[in-house]
Amino acid sequence: MLFRSPAEMSLRLTGAHLQHGNGVHALRGVDLSIASGERVAIIGPSGSGKSSLLGLLASALPPSSGSVELLGAAPWHLPARARQRLRTRIGLIHQAPPLPPRQRVVTAVLAGKLGQWGLGKSLLNLLHPVDIPGARDVLARLDLADKLFAQCQQLSGGQLQRVGIARALYQDPELLLADEPVSAMDPVLADHSLALLNRHAQANGVTLVASLHAVDLALRHFPRVIGVKEGQILFDLPAQAVREAQLRELYAA
Repeated sequence: MLFRSPAEMSLRLTGAHLQHGNGVHALRGVDLSIASGERVAIIGPSGSGKSSLLGLLASALPPSSGSVELLGAAPWHLPARARQRLRTRIGLIHQAPPLPPRQRVVTAVLAGKLGQWGLGKSLLNLLHPVDIPGARDVLARLDLADKLFAQCQQLSGGQLQRVGIARALYQDPELLLADEPVSAMDPVLADHSLALLNRHAQANGVTLVASLHAVDLALRHFPRVIGVKEGQILFDLPAQAVREAQLRELYAA
């Protein structure tokens, strides 16, 4: 069963297949449509294809076959520069944010807009943060304002994940893709961070897609839940329609 919105499509995969260079078939003929402004959780066992699916949606990976449409464009039919401009409209939240250990938190957060700034402003930001109040405000929403000038190497794994979320929120993208964004956080912080992401997406009409291992968080925070197993979509349902039998099938060995 597919849960679709009649609204304008933000993301569309048609017969998307992804085979890695080592011969592994990560995704197998996936058909998926996500409307602009939808909030969707992707769940499934490890190795099921969740991260590969997000890679296609981020235009980080080209499909081996089939088609990908993002924000009204077909990224792999665009010139490289146009594809890069498209990516500036997409915010990525990584499970392990790629933050240099000696980089200050304020610089890491402001880096969210590097793709939108010119070269001069980007270089200036490396020497002197150009929007300290903006970085402080977004960090405060994640209870990290006191870490504004700390080095990333001084933070815990959960704090680094919250810095990664802050950077994506500061970027203010049209599409937010999050790959296990709260895996290193305690239950209270994980719940708070996902609630914040959902409130931001809902208030600003942002499309939010997150892969999660914690099924309870997916069902609690996201209106739509997609179960992925062995590179295919097993179910695509409103959260309230997901049943225990479907979850048992999804996670069965």
